[in-house]
Amino acid sequence: MSGPAPLPLAGIRVLDFTHALAGPYCTMLLGDLGADVIKVEPPTGDHSRRWGPPFINGESSYFLSVNRNKRSVVLDLRTPAARELAEKLAMMSDVVVENFKPGTMARLGLDAEKVQGNKPYLVYASISGFGQNQPTLAGYDQIAQGTSGMMSMNASPEGPPAKVGVPIGDITAGMFASQAILAALVERASTGTGRRIDVALNDSLLALFTYQAGRYFATGEIPIQEGNHHSAIAPYGTFAVSDGFINLAAATDAQFARLCDAINAPELADDPRFATNALRQGARPALVRAIEGHLRQDTRERWLARFEQAGIPAGPILDIDEAFASPLATEREMRVQVEHPRSGRINQVGAPWKIDGESSPIRMPPPLLGQHTTEVLNEWLDR
Repeated sequence: MSGPAPLPLAGIRVLDFTHALAGPYCTMLLGDLGADVIKVEPPTGDHSRRWGPPFINGESSYFLSVNRNKRSVVLDLRTPAARELAEKLAMMSDVVVENFKPGTMARLGLDAEKVQGNKPYLVYASISGFGQNQPTLAGYDQIAQGTSGMMSMNASPEGPPAKVGVPIGDITAGMFASQAILAALVERASTGTGRRIDVALNDSLLALFTYQAGRYFATGEIPIQEGNHHSAIAPYGTFAVSDGFINLAAATDAQFARLCDAINAPELADDPRFATNALRQGARPALVRAIEGHLRQDTRERWLARFEQAGIPAGPILDIDEAFASPLATEREMRVQVEHPRSGRINQVGAPWKIDGESSPIRMPPPLLGQHTTEVLNEWLDR
């Protein structure tokens, strides 16, 4: 019997000069797809090894969350000998990823111009807050959430600007960088030439605006703070029920008509103020009040069961404990475990894709600092 099929990036070598979140998230995605990821760390380690609490037997849960399927090599890049080793490792790699402040890799002699000059086949990706042509700006997630306009959108009406609850700038930049790296690897297979990739947190957040940017470009009107309601569809948002809240998304006239029947409010379907989506959107405060007046008469569980039977898009609002315990997550293997050499059995978020019906495995737990230095130098450089 044959074993499992190799993962898509098996045999691809990634040299990872990243720290904190955006870069490590990018390289973790590549590692989850089967790449051999070598994480180069200074003697003090990735910054995030010290970010906490919580710590699990001395290991930062933050670091553990974005560094699986990698091997750790310690090199003090302040020394010429370490820089020479790093350059040799780059020559043995398919991909280099870095997220230092722009200009840092050039000062170390490890920038794209130099290493690709010696190896044009190499794919070289740089992740920063604002791009390689903006070296003076600090590239932190919350700063980019502010400069991109994301915080102005993520707030309730009349409320202050608010950041998204996850570091969405870091995460999207890591995702977009991995996507561009994969595209460059596909192209390289036919051209034999690598690419230089420049991904910025600010750009990545701007790219998420899609229809909101489309509305602004079309009208010149700055989007207002919508809170938990959709800016173009009604009713589509968060509604109060007798024991909490639900999300409800009646995105078509037919769905709205079924909703009115399901909540025993046929008069709403006949109300001329709500005859079309455009009219409903213009009268949204009145519409929300009317719908909630009926929804408050019963519980979340009973309403959701009724809406499911009627084919009306709706769902519960779960906390993170409920979300990971839900069959929606457990049946998709979105909470998985791996044995860590120091922290013991730890939980991880599963890979968000299924390939041939299977989740990408955790081949290696997040590494200890420098755990694989000798192993990798012997293996890659035949030392």
